[in-house]
Amino acid sequence: MSYEPPTPPANLPTEIVTTLNESTPEYLQDVATYAEELAEHKEREARLEEEADQDEVEERPDDLPDDVPAKATITIKEINDNRYYYWQWREGEKVTSKYKGPVNPDE
Repeated sequence: MSYEPPTPPANLPTEIVTTLNESTPEYLQDVATYAEELAEHKEREARLEEEADQDEVEERPDDLPDDVPAKATITIKEINDNRYYYWQWREGEKVTSKYKGPVNPDE
């Protein structure tokens, strides 16, 4: 039985496809992890920027710590197969995070 390698997306540059095809499985796993985390980061930044552009003033949630601005949103980060809540907000060009707590597995 013969297995065919996956077909790369058409919009992926040839140089990247060549580099990936010549890479070890371990390297590819590292690239996949980094690419997923980078995509999440960029999506989060875009969402935070979009929310910052909205001019509506929202009430401050009861569980929001004093050192976290009201414009902060809650995101979920997975670390070592565990999920955690983080407050995140933009300070100029920088996205800042503050730990909130573990995600309840029953949610």
